[in-house]
Amino acid sequence: MFDRILVAVDGTAACHSAVETTAELASLTGATVRVLHVDTSDVVYDTVVELEDDPTAHRTLQDAVSALQQAGVEADGELLDGLVSDVAPAIEEAAQRFDADLIVVSPHHRGRLASWFTPSVSDAIAHSSGTAVLLAPGRN
Repeated sequence: MFDRILVAVDGTAACHSAVETTAELASLTGATVRVLHVDTSDVVYDTVVELEDDPTAHRTLQDAVSALQQAGVEADGELLDGLVSDVAPAIEEAAQRFDADLIVVSPHHRGRLASWFTPSVSDAIAHSSGTAVLLAPGRN
């Protein structure tokens, strides 16, 4: 059913659910997995501000890849730099390059007002991607 799965991780606790769900699916289907992490920056006035330092970004990526490999899944990782506003398109482009047939992301639940001003990455991907998208919410 799924041969190539792209899972996007962001370093929050919610992404652990996406990695666990991906491990379960890949184990069932024999899929190859690519973990994607976007090391984000934002523009404040006329300055680009890094929101995550490089060692943290590498650790976030490697932790997810290691968790999948320990579960017996064939997995590798890709680290990209990008602006917060470009994360959803970056995930979609990475999925296309990887020829993914499934994208797994963790939605972050926010109120209506916050969603109005800053649409979520998972919503943007789910509404615009030509690839199947699985939202793996965090477990309580």
